[in-house]
Parts: sequence; structure tokens; C-alpha cells
Amino acid sequence: MQFEINKAIAILERTPSTLNSLLKDLPTDWTSPNEGGDTWSPYDVVGHLINGELTDWVVRTEIILSSDPDKEFEPYDRFAQFKSSKGKTLNELLEEFTSLRAENLNKLRAINISEADLQREGIHPEFGGVSLKTMLSAWVVHDLGHIVQISRVMAKQYKEEAGPWIKYLAVLSQ
Repeated sequence: MQFEINKAIAILERTPSTLNSLLKDLPTDWTSPNEGGDTWSPYDVVGHLINGELTDWVVRTEIILSSDPDKEFEPYDRFAQFKSSKGKTLNELLEEFTSLRAENLNKLRAINISEADLQREGIHPEFGGVSLKTMLSAWVVHDLGHIVQISRVMAKQYKEEAGPWIKYLAVLSQ
């Protein structure tokens, strides 16, 4: 599928309701476990998505589209959620994410991005030059990947209870 801004927004605007439907008001037995080691729980992922709303996707879009000749992005802190989410409930994080995403999509729509704009580039600290089109495509994939991650982490809470069906439940072997 070729990138189209309206198709991207159609996914990005559904992420908050998807996460709310999946996670809101669940016991922490479902939302606080991770997959061990340095992996993330559903709670951690929502905090990470909030951080992205505050410091990543739209901020970098504005850098790319600005008249400022310096198009360099600040490095993204993939672990900022461990500090910023501290003391908040998952429901509070879900509300914050929903609000921030709505604001950011309103900003994105207001920019009225053209095909020429999609080719403009910013400077990523690791990748170098990246186009707006590539970055916005990555935002969609990022959301979908974290929805898969949350589902996988939650599914594994019943891995032992699933008994012999594990053989047919691919999500448990990922």
C-alpha cells in the first residue's frame, strides 16, 4: 500500500480507542506483567506512547516543515515513561494518551501536508536524513507494533493455563 496521509490518520486516530477497549479498568494482573528482563508491560507501553506524543512524531513533523535550516531531531528517550508515568494509574495514562493523540492529529490535519511536504527531510540522530513520508509511515507501524506487543504480553499471562493448545496459539511462542 502506498502512503496516504488520510489512511495513516485513520489508523492513528483508532489507537487510543483500541487501547481503551483493551486495557481500561483491567486488574493490574493483566496490565503490569511484562515478558521478563527489560521488556515492557502494557502499562509501560502506554507511557511510552505518551512520550512519543509529547516529543516525537508531531514535534519532528514541525521540524521538517519549518523554515529553520537546522532539521536535526533531538534524540528520543525510549525509556522516559519509567519516570514520567510514576504514580499514575493506567486509566490516567489512557486518558492522557487519548487527549494528546487527538491534539496531535488536529495539528497534523491543520498543517495540510502536501505531496511535496512528504518528500522534505529531517535529520534523525541515528538514521540521518529521513523524509516526512517515511517518518509518518513509521508512526503508523509503531502504533500497530505496540498493539501487537500489548496483546502478546497479555496472552502470555495464560500461557501455562492454555495447556496443549499452546501448540496452535502462535502468539504464545513469539
